[in-house]
Amino acid sequence: MPPRLNIPPVTRILLVALLLQSVLSAAVRYRQWSAQSEIVVEWLTLVPQLSLFYPWTFVTAALVESNIFTLSIAGLTLFHGGRYLERAWSSREFAKFLLVVSLIPNLLCFLVLVMLFTLTRNERWTLTTIAGTIPLQISFLVAFSQLVPAHTVTLFRGILSMRVPKFPLIYIGVVTILSLTPLLTSASLFLALFAFLTSWTYLRFYKTVFPDLDSSQPTSMRGDASETFAFAEFFPGPVKPFVAAFSDQIFNALVAMRVCTPFSPGDASTGQGGSYLPRGAPGGVRAEAERRRALALKALDQRLHAATSTRSSSQPPNQTSDPTISIQPQSSTQTAMTSQPTAMLGETNYNPDHDHEKEVS
Repeated sequence: MPPRLNIPPVTRILLVALLLQSVLSAAVRYRQWSAQSEIVVEWLTLVPQLSLFYPWTFVTAALVESNIFTLSIAGLTLFHGGRYLERAWSSREFAKFLLVVSLIPNLLCFLVLVMLFTLTRNERWTLTTIAGTIPLQISFLVAFSQLVPAHTVTLFRGILSMRVPKFPLIYIGVVTILSLTPLLTSASLFLALFAFLTSWTYLRFYKTVFPDLDSSQPTSMRGDASETFAFAEFFPGPVKPFVAAFSDQIFNALVAMRVCTPFSPGDASTGQGGSYLPRGAPGGVRAEAERRRALALKALDQRLHAATSTRSSSQPPNQTSDPTISIQPQSSTQTAMTSQPTAMLGETNYNPDHDHEKEVS
């Protein structure tokens, strides 16, 4: 028998909704197609001029793809990324994250298109279709940048190698190019930018932190005060100081408006990263990355032990002829090095001190 795919519930719902809505949208556009006009499905995708009477489209539009190419990429992204994030965070936290990164970028893009129509009086802006999984895809990349910031992904047999936090900006560049082609609409770039800012803001300041099972940390901690998840870490080294200075000014303005709450020294030391050490501190990034993976692995180990205990208690007592195999538990570091991010992202190398050595030299 072929192996059964173990897909968590929220990820399974996402995949089914993506397939059904994309097929339904394609069927409607195929039946109403004409060479003189462009067909839009205003009750399934978000069209500023037509979808005001269908408020659910602010959410459903994020799971509608218009062609087989983007549908294939979306399916692979939701399958692999959704499985990993849902298991690392829990289904409830993953569902909250999906709602935030779907609703807010679509709403902001809607407002921008209406504003462009107001300024230019060009009706094309309000007839632009807002749809697609671009907000979810770039939000997954931001989430991976938080969970595995020290991992280096090697592509094309070592020709190209880069850290995980570099992928969101690369993705925005690809979307910018494809938005000039028929594959993506002109709203795609706005969606990518707003989703990048929304997902980082939510994970940085608002998402509930998964508590350390071996410590007395409060369960109401929110955000991630770790240095490796600062906004400037997504940008190349030469521009990091300028981005950091600009983002600090924006953050101070938001704090003054009481939109954001500043991190306290306690948040910095017990945040999701676990170690808020200076960039120059030896081993600081390594300890932070290992702690993050260990937190997710502890939850997975508990579920595996519970499932194993359930199967053992349900076996007939007379089946004792098979030899007993003793499996020695791996250390947390060794388990982290062979954990799921490596299998999903392909060939990865864990070299957290690489950037630091460059900065020192």
